[in-house]
Amino acid sequence: MSEQYVGIDVSKARLDVAFSDGRRMEVENEEAGHEKLCQQFAAEAPTLVVMEATGGLEREVAARLSAAGIALRIVNARHVRHFAKATGLLAKTDRLDAETLVRFAQALRPEPRALQPEQMLALQALIGRRRQLLEMLTMEKNRLRTAHRKVQPDLRATIRWIEKRLNATDADIDGALRESGVWREKIELLESVPGIARVISVNLLATLPELGLLNRRQISALAGVAPFNRDSGRWRGKRSIFGGRAAARSALYMAALVGSRHNPVLREFYQRLQHAGKPKKVALVACMRKLLIIVNTMLRTHQSWNAAATC
Repeated sequence: MSEQYVGIDVSKARLDVAFSDGRRMEVENEEAGHEKLCQQFAAEAPTLVVMEATGGLEREVAARLSAAGIALRIVNARHVRHFAKATGLLAKTDRLDAETLVRFAQALRPEPRALQPEQMLALQALIGRRRQLLEMLTMEKNRLRTAHRKVQPDLRATIRWIEKRLNATDADIDGALRESGVWREKIELLESVPGIARVISVNLLATLPELGLLNRRQISALAGVAPFNRDSGRWRGKRSIFGGRAAARSALYMAALVGSRHNPVLREFYQRLQHAGKPKKVALVACMRKLLIIVNTMLRTHQSWNAAATC
């Protein structure tokens, strides 16, 4: 039996489905449409179903297909778009996007990946909400500095409300952590590292659940702290980081910033790079990568921080 790949373009109201044998179908992005897809795929057993990450619109149908045992992979939308441009597919419609996903799957043959457990998804949602509240709090405080006295009481009331919601969200996060012994163990390991506190450890686990499961190169690329070459012929360009998960990189930045002052291993590493003439930003990014590799190894081996072992 030949391999059968399926691409699903997800929109708020509709799912456009393309098959590698040329067939097309459309269903509503709701429970009835999800059930129809499950029945269709259960009868045909496709090699792989591929869809893009679309900010949460794909979550329900992905969970339904995964629960039905369908081989599924959610891919980065930017990667698919670059693939489309590279193959000359410049037009963009829902139907064409579904066909592009099929071609993407046929060319690259990505491996299926199981969805994360509901507890992890809930923690990620809480972390995302906390990040949004912090951004809102910063914006309101900035507005308060230059606001007319007529609107200052309203701004202060909003700030107090956001601060209350932040406290409530922190309590929800602590509650989610208490429900899982696995998370508690991982957080204890991360918090044993000088420079990593509770907020940073939770952010790292939520944004990089692959910690401890990948090798040093894979986890560095996933977080966006792996330097990439920019060479052509005899010309040698500067190495620079690119892509990756911005939220994870932000957590790593804060941990490395604190660690470059208070973590003996990172402080010595940072100072050595500066003495070698490296710019502060380059040295800090190197600390981020070193710290990431250290905590990745710690979670893989289930061992707490050991300064001597990391030198």
